[in-house]
Amino acid sequence: MTKQTILPTKEKFLKIYANLPSLAREEIIYVTEDKDKRPYTWNAVYVEINNNTSLSKSILSYLEKLSII
Repeated sequence: MTKQTILPTKEKFLKIYANLPSLAREEIIYVTEDKDKRPYTWNAVYVEINNNTSLSKSILSYLEKLSII
């Protein structure tokens, strides 16, 4: 048996993002939970995650909970 590699959530996101068609990257995948309810597209989420912002942790957790990543 081979040991299955478990990718961290950030790496999972980056792998999925890299394989998305460019038009799909403009689709909204996250809406903030605060009173402003700001929408984030795949591209905006990529920027947040790439910069390791505090919001990126919330986004990754949400995407993982929905089994997107």
